[in-house]
Amino acid sequence: MNNNDLSGLLKGVADGTVSIDDALLKIKQAPFDDLGYAKPDHHRHARQGIAEVIYGAGKTAEQIAGIAGSLLSHGEKRILITRLDNSKADKLKETAGFNYYPTARIGLIGSMPEKRTGKIVIATGGTSDMPVAEEAAITAEALGNNVVRLYDVGVAGIHRLLAHTDDIMTANAIVAIAGMEGALASVIGGLADCPVIAVPTSVGYGASFGGIAALLSMLNSCASGVSVVNIDNGFGAAYQASMINRRTSSE
Repeated sequence: MNNNDLSGLLKGVADGTVSIDDALLKIKQAPFDDLGYAKPDHHRHARQGIAEVIYGAGKTAEQIAGIAGSLLSHGEKRILITRLDNSKADKLKETAGFNYYPTARIGLIGSMPEKRTGKIVIATGGTSDMPVAEEAAITAEALGNNVVRLYDVGVAGIHRLLAHTDDIMTANAIVAIAGMEGALASVIGGLADCPVIAVPTSVGYGASFGGIAALLSMLNSCASGVSVVNIDNGFGAAYQASMINRRTSSE
């Protein structure tokens, strides 16, 4: 049940078209479905403003379709599926309204929403960070945000980043994505007046330890206002940035 459904139900009680008992029954029935292998949360949208997102890794295409069907049947218009590989996406392509973004490994059922005011910048240290960056960018766009992509602007050629200071200084939130030593987040944190969400990636040579070196570097950033999510977690960073942008844009 999303906020519009809940508002309509309460208005129906107020104007007498829906009885209190019927409204109470619908609210009791709404929280989740028990599919055996999953319990889709139908109150997520009402609580957080965003419907439950399906994590595709480890689930079969049939399970993903079942969860999506449950969410759709309860009024959701848009469903995001993360970490979705090509083989599962191919099985879901017959689902009405399904689109697949292979670089991001994201599936989306339903159309992209209208963009709210305010801007999220997604910046990467290198081209190799693009899969994580696209996961963040597509997630942010699916949540209704204006997104500016600044790719391959790492510290090995800092002038590439400095050419985009206008975008950096006018953003409501910035997602800084980098592997190797992860220095990009600190540099952006020293330029921006908005929250910077750092995403360490598993990109790098042997001593990067699969992203742990970048993670530790970002956690020890000397720039204020930098927070850090887990290695390769573009989705989590974009979700947090969207919450910031939504609050900032409504002020």
